[in-house]
Amino acid sequence: MKIHEYQAKELLAAAGASVPRGLVARSVDEAVKAFDTLGGGLAVLKAQVHAGGRGKGRFKGSNKDYGGVKLVKSREEVADVAATMFKYPLVTKQTGEEGQPVSRVLVQEAADIAREIYVGLVIDRGMGGPVLMACAEGGVEIEEVAARNPDAILKVLVDPDRGLDPAQAAKLAASLGFKGNQAAQAEAIMTALTRVFLDKDGSLAEINPLIVTQSGAVQVLDAKMSFDDNALFRHPEIEALRDLTEENPMELRAGQAGLSFVKMNGNIGCLVNGAGLAMSTMDIIKLHGGEPANFLDVGGGANKDQVTEAFRIILADPNVKAVLVNIFGGIMKCDTIAAAIIAAYDEVGFHVPLVVRLEGTNVELGQQMLAESGKRIIPADGLTDAAQKVVASAKV
Repeated sequence: MKIHEYQAKELLAAAGASVPRGLVARSVDEAVKAFDTLGGGLAVLKAQVHAGGRGKGRFKGSNKDYGGVKLVKSREEVADVAATMFKYPLVTKQTGEEGQPVSRVLVQEAADIAREIYVGLVIDRGMGGPVLMACAEGGVEIEEVAARNPDAILKVLVDPDRGLDPAQAAKLAASLGFKGNQAAQAEAIMTALTRVFLDKDGSLAEINPLIVTQSGAVQVLDAKMSFDDNALFRHPEIEALRDLTEENPMELRAGQAGLSFVKMNGNIGCLVNGAGLAMSTMDIIKLHGGEPANFLDVGGGANKDQVTEAFRIILADPNVKAVLVNIFGGIMKCDTIAAAIIAAYDEVGFHVPLVVRLEGTNVELGQQMLAESGKRIIPADGLTDAAQKVVASAKV
């Protein structure tokens, strides 16, 4: 689950990090009022969307030449910029061409920046735990730095129980060039970032950039965080930060039905049990020249209602030209899934070709049920055969 920049900053501030003053606006009038409250000096308007690259983005349909981050100097400029942000969807490299509507704008004090640094936390499977990363090159995409100069990325393995050790924080601050009071400030911010990440079951936490101002203050200028969905039951205060308007409606609908679903850009719908099998299914579809329209894992114990809802979600995508059901019957027996497919077929009303591959427990019975159902179901013998048939069907 992702949260907005201003929410991430609030969590960091509560943990002891220094952040610039800022207020959230949900309308043009609120943006102007926030500007006045901050003193009416230089400020930055920042569109709050769950996508990176805001500053390099553009507002679709607008003739303005700025993106989702804009320096403003007057009430009139605040009103003009905020009106654009609230009216037009913001397009960045992470939103797709349709862009993302902006419902909230952060009005923040402008910072007199002397230096920018990157700090972030992720779960590193290779290192076996949470890893704090830092780079003296901040304010840019960290992926670009990693590709250009991987040695510039400093990494520290963090104990998930004890958190960031003071000695680790001091060493990292020194490696980033911080000295004296600035080092103490940087250590406090890195400790706060780690505390929030660990205490709230984070999956990603970034400060980019962490800045040093001309006066020597170390502050969090921008922040991004996401959290483990499976741990939200332990953190109702984090779940309360969820902005459903930022999420894909199809993915929300699938989640409510207990399905794991990710929308993609292809034309072949996939219904599979097991995340690994689902990934393999998408891979083999692409191998044979097709493009998956989604990742959909119905799990090991899906029932008729879940299968029906899964089909409804898949078929609601106008890009879908064919559907592949790929089931390995273990916990879920093949005859059970066959019965669910037959029932769902009538209830949903298929308008595209349906290819079904079954394997595992009671496979012969399941295949017989499908063959005798009278439905327009294309049977497949093996995964390769299934992929070839669904790719061919999608091209008809």
